[in-house]
Amino acid sequence: VSASLYHTAGKGTRMAPLPASENNNKPGVKLPVTNDGASVTVLEAVVQQTGVYARKGRLSVFWGDQVFIPSASLDIKSSHHIDILCTLLGDTAPTAEEWAEQGLDKYGVIAVLKGDAREAAQVEKVNHATAVKMLQSLGDIGQVGPSLGSFSISAVMVKGLCEEFKVELEEKTAKLDTDPHFWMPMTLPKEEYAGLMKQKGIEEDISFKHHDRMSDFKSKLEMGDMGLFTAVDVGADACWWDYGQLKLYSTNNLKLLEDGEDAQLLRSFLKIEDKKAGSTMGSATADDSSCVFSCKFGAGSVSSSVMANVTAKEISADGAIIVNCVAPKITAGKGAILYNLISNEDIVAEDGDVFVEVTEESGESMVLKSKMDICGGKSWKLKLDMNEVTFEEVHKKNKDANIGKIDEVRQANYKKVADALEL
Repeated sequence: VSASLYHTAGKGTRMAPLPASENNNKPGVKLPVTNDGASVTVLEAVVQQTGVYARKGRLSVFWGDQVFIPSASLDIKSSHHIDILCTLLGDTAPTAEEWAEQGLDKYGVIAVLKGDAREAAQVEKVNHATAVKMLQSLGDIGQVGPSLGSFSISAVMVKGLCEEFKVELEEKTAKLDTDPHFWMPMTLPKEEYAGLMKQKGIEEDISFKHHDRMSDFKSKLEMGDMGLFTAVDVGADACWWDYGQLKLYSTNNLKLLEDGEDAQLLRSFLKIEDKKAGSTMGSATADDSSCVFSCKFGAGSVSSSVMANVTAKEISADGAIIVNCVAPKITAGKGAILYNLISNEDIVAEDGDVFVEVTEESGESMVLKSKMDICGGKSWKLKLDMNEVTFEEVHKKNKDANIGKIDEVRQANYKKVADALEL
């Protein structure tokens, strides 16, 4: 059996207000792309991409909002009970200068030790001297690279962790994260682990106790002929597209307009052959760079924009992203994002405006607004001047929403307004 688990937890504060429009279904946020007329969600893109890492007898865990295309070989051997995806930088360990230049002191870093066994350890946000000191008892560093966070574990490891943390799982009271609570205590010496955790505000005696627990757990594992922990290199030239923040959602979707190699690779991955696929333009024009999928217009112009499932008698978009919107006339300026808007009146968005519609089962809806320069995380509990409620209040109201039912209502509302436009 090959199994995958996609990490989609979290409120989506950094993506706000987009997840609110999907009634808190963060991985259900749509890309401005269609496949045979159907919308493509962020999670669907991730599932499509990560299938290449499926391996028999292992559980693979991936972030639900990051797509990466490897440049390294996909001939991966299941040689260790834990392997973690990372970007190994070069064939030798970086010098202190290279460590600083590549910003490795700002990431969770995987250090692969020299030798055929390719055992590795994880360190987090440390400078070169500290990393060398922490790992010196384990061996010499061979290669280093920032972790992507996604990993794969063997059936033995899955069973072992479930048994070790049986009480915590049953009581659902503890909060454990893979890096600080599993990988680091299993791969770092005790003193060094406690030192790192102290930087996180964890008292030394608590870290010592947890390290002892994980060391005991490790000693009881049925290792067989496999190692414990290693790196799977995605390649230094891998493409990595993160949609987990509003600014990155904008940046990586607008990348579809570009001509670079990574932009071409992104279009290829999303199976984009015709930038105007499924669209009826009427007398409207769109420049060569714009992507206009499954849209229907009467007149207007589109430049440097990406959109999908948009219907309007008149469209005027310049440098915008528009997804699943319908109105008599839609105007969107540079950097604007319009999402799930269904209106009998004209929609006008200035540069950097972000407008989304939040629909309820009853069919009632509200428009939630933001700006591209507003951080959803920092503004989560604040009522912005353009809104009557906070992002947090909308999130709480959406908690018990019937997402499937609301999607049906939204589609019916969209069709009703679109039909009335008689395009």
